Amino acid sequence: MELKHVIIAYKAGHDTSKQWADRCAQELESLECQVLMGPSGIKDNPYPVFLASSTSKIDLAIVLGGDGTILAAARHLAPEDIPILAVNVGGHLGFLTEPFDLFQDTAKVWQRLESDIYAVQRRMMLSAQLIEGDRNNFATVSERFICLNEMCIKPASIDRMPSSILEMEVDGKVVDQYSGDGLLVATPTGSTGYTVSAGGPILHPGMEAIAVTPICPLSLSSSCLVLPPASVVSVWPLGDYEVNTKLWTDGALATRVWPGQRVMIGIADCQAKFILLRESYSFYQTIREKLQWAGTRVHYKRNGQG
Repeated sequence: MELKHVIIAYKAGHDTSKQWADRCAQELESLECQVLMGPSGIKDNPYPVFLASSTSKIDLAIVLGGDGTILAAARHLAPEDIPILAVNVGGHLGFLTEPFDLFQDTAKVWQRLESDIYAVQRRMMLSAQLIEGDRNNFATVSERFICLNEMCIKPASIDRMPSSILEMEVDGKVVDQYSGDGLLVATPTGSTGYTVSAGGPILHPGMEAIAVTPICPLSLSSSCLVLPPASVVSVWPLGDYEVNTKLWTDGALATRVWPGQRVMIGIADCQAKFILLRESYSFYQTIREKLQWAGTRVHYKRNGQG
């Protein structure tokens, strides 16, 4: 990998993240690399400026923060095919990040990157748009939204907790109506986030599939669905007279869903690219450590097996 043009995003309001961003910028600039740097957070979005200011190809994005910071980076950088080196600096779980101890020797990190001593992990993403009309004659009425974790269709109100009735089609065929708090349409990466908390399945991030999970359904028989990656999921609200239904991407508000509109969700035409510094990566170890996943409380010997 060439390191001629690098962008650095750090967690807004976090001093340690900012300090490491400054250090990375200084070291990369000493290697004659052009660097753009800025904070990323709820009120800070550096990526439009990064992309508009770049007159040449961006070789790498270094993102220092937690999973929320990484998700924002993926949504903006995946369409541009920019690889992300995500490091847990100021995060909590750090499900999507490389361990901080592998990043502390930054001089060695730059050497590894320039010598191509790393792996690249590609992760599926979803895209969504609002449409009006029926399935055979419709018009797109919104921009395209993409996510790495999940699309969420659920109502929100300032002064109360509204429920919703949502109808869903898959590939033009009606599946069911869901009464409850909403629906999650997730990638395998997102299956270990909001989806698993809502009782959905855990999917390996190396596969491509779509998981649909009702949120707190008012039915004892509502179950999640795992769909092929080429499926097109269409969801729309019924009886939403107060127009509370909204589309959320990775937990961030995307847009309001007006009566007569439906959300069409499918696999995105881009993938998130993550740089891996670890010599070995185990998804199962990650969910054991991050989610305290355990099959048994008592572990037995393996009958002589390693």
